[in-house]
Amino acid sequence: MSEADYQRIIDALQDLIDETQSTLERFETAGMDEKMSEDYEKLLDILDQAVKQQREHTLAMLDAS
Repeated sequence: MSEADYQRIIDALQDLIDETQSTLERFETAGMDEKMSEDYEKLLDILDQAVKQQREHTLAMLDAS
């Protein structure tokens, strides 16, 4: 995979991270984190996985350099 490919994936994951964090903030502001705790946990899982994948791709890109 080229550096540009890695960067494209890293950027897409950053978009996902940003959107998920925004949604989590809206959940918390509306009190939905307590009313819809299962959905809130799913959002946290999505965020966690996206961060882990972004880190993996960043490390792979650095190793490829």
